[in-house]
Amino acid sequence: MKRADVLFIVGFRAEAALLPPDARVICAAANPGRLDALLAQESPRAMLSFGIAGALDGGLAPGALIAASHVIADRAMATDATWTRAIAAATGARIAPIAGSDVLVPNPSAKTALLAATGAAAVDMESHVVARHARRLGVPFAVLRAIADSAADAIPPAAANGLDTDGNPAPWQVMRALLRRPQDLPGLIRLARLSRTALSRLADAAPQIPLP
Repeated sequence: MKRADVLFIVGFRAEAALLPPDARVICAAANPGRLDALLAQESPRAMLSFGIAGALDGGLAPGALIAASHVIADRAMATDATWTRAIAAATGARIAPIAGSDVLVPNPSAKTALLAATGAAAVDMESHVVARHARRLGVPFAVLRAIADSAADAIPPAAANGLDTDGNPAPWQVMRALLRRPQDLPGLIRLARLSRTALSRLADAAPQIPLP
């Protein structure tokens, strides 16, 4: 399979920038509904969900790579086993289930509840949408994610304003949110640092991703 046959799905533009320049990319802008509509117009031969994730497993540190064995939302949807094993072997990722969520999972108690409900190691907001469309199309899909926030980390509410509708940083939106919630500033600084750690690990892994 050629790279042009594979559709890469990311949450925001900084993740897309880590992929090869000839990669076909859709950016969800942290909006699963938008992603669902965009994917309804696509007919790729394979799909890869790529980007950062939040840990549910307390043993996962920021920067850890996960290649999903299953994506768990309303049901468990298996990734392509052969492709997933190849991704794990090439990048050093751990193979484990990932949960999908339509909303941010913002704090340790919510992460603990989701872990108990799903048994997933991590959570993101794109992979479950990718899994559903891959099943609809009958094409292989895989997931490669790097941990940003650990299971013990909280995501401050102001972080929800961090992207514009195209998935680019939206600093003025964040500033307005901080005017309402200045107590979020330390958490935002920490989240930015954790996200840089995850993106650095993805940058190293991206050139190693094998095609299905």
